[in-house]
Amino acid sequence: MTAATRTSGATMRAQAEEALTSGGRGLARLGLLVLGILPVTVLPFLAAVMAGGAVVSALDPYAMAELFAMAAAGLVGAAVAALFVRRVSRRTRDQLSRWCGMRLPVSYTPRPALERDERGHWWTGYSYHRSHSVARVAQLLHWGLRDRATRAEVLWLAVSPIVVLGLAVPVAALLILGLGCTFALNDPVTVDGYGAGGERMLSLVVNGLLGLGLMAVGVAVAPLAVRAYAEIARRVLGQGDRASHAQLTKRVAELTETRADAVGNQAAELRRIERDLHDGAQARLVAIGMTLGTIEHLMDTDPTAARELLSEARQSSARALQELRDLVRGIHPPVLAERGLGDAVRALALDSALPTEVCVSLPDRPPAPVEAAAYFSICELLANAAKHSGAEQVWVDILYRAGTLRITVTDDGAGVADPTRGTGLRGIERRLGTFDGVLAIDSTSGGPTTITLELPCELSSPRTSTSSVKA
Repeated sequence: MTAATRTSGATMRAQAEEALTSGGRGLARLGLLVLGILPVTVLPFLAAVMAGGAVVSALDPYAMAELFAMAAAGLVGAAVAALFVRRVSRRTRDQLSRWCGMRLPVSYTPRPALERDERGHWWTGYSYHRSHSVARVAQLLHWGLRDRATRAEVLWLAVSPIVVLGLAVPVAALLILGLGCTFALNDPVTVDGYGAGGERMLSLVVNGLLGLGLMAVGVAVAPLAVRAYAEIARRVLGQGDRASHAQLTKRVAELTETRADAVGNQAAELRRIERDLHDGAQARLVAIGMTLGTIEHLMDTDPTAARELLSEARQSSARALQELRDLVRGIHPPVLAERGLGDAVRALALDSALPTEVCVSLPDRPPAPVEAAAYFSICELLANAAKHSGAEQVWVDILYRAGTLRITVTDDGAGVADPTRGTGLRGIERRLGTFDGVLAIDSTSGGPTTITLELPCELSSPRTSTSSVKA
């Protein structure tokens, strides 16, 4: 036997094993689907029958008892089926995620809260009702009929049993027919020679081969049935490439909030700059001007005092210059504008109150607004670590992967960082929200604390720069 023949035989065996495994997996999943629809179909049906029977028994002497029984059966059956709407859709999404890697995100329209007016009536967001229970039911029905995701889930609850049975029954029929043909025995015949016995043996062989072929077709069709089920579920439950009304509403609300935060932050920053200029550098420059005027009058009468005032004016000018530099650094640090985020954070680490290790892996520079947001967020996190964490070491990791700038700041402090305890972390969230960024906090009692910032952005060129520094 040649090497090519052995390789071909091994490949065929591997393909046969793969087909058998895939078919067995498909049969098992079809079985799970059939078991999953039993409660959805049996329980509402039984509840409807029991409700109809109870109404018929109660209204037997009266006319139109059957009509009331049918109405009661329909209402009770629908109410029981409604209990399975979210459960069935959630289970279907989980199955598609595990079996096919198909993710179907869902977004529901927010349900308005019930409000009570001065008359005692309840406002559902759509209508007024005297009873709180009636208002809740009316709001739920109205919201469910208007919400796109809920309508899709109700539709899936109705069609999923039909889909499962329509796909499982042909596969089951092939398997049953195959088993029947394989193990079927011909009627007893009188073997009257070699010919009769040979015909019976031929019939058994043909039936066996036909049965095995039918079962093989059933096993091969089972994965295709599961794929068809997944595709139908995706078309019914999936919200497609177009954003739903709920998603658009949520997105508009997020953009409105982040725009308001950005405008508010900009106004607050302008007020801070004006206050710092007025109380700092401007006051010092005014004082220097007054000192120079005094020196002008003392030059002829008291040169010694004039020289002392000149020394004070020189020191005041140096302090004013330093304050202006600090103010400019707070607006936009020169090192950030000239050298980029990595070097700016390294310079920040050198001035940090805690030993800080910085690791940067950036192909190139992000956009300037994103750099500024990341830089000032890191400033705030380092300041928080120095003030509140009790840490001895801080690590800052900056990297860019898959269109996202990811920054991780870790300290070995006491942990329990909470955005609700102060304005620093909330301010970072608002700053990142302007760029659709997110803030994630992992801080258990006893530490360590890891805060991750993610900012979606695009870089300018594919040059790679990876470095680290300890400060």
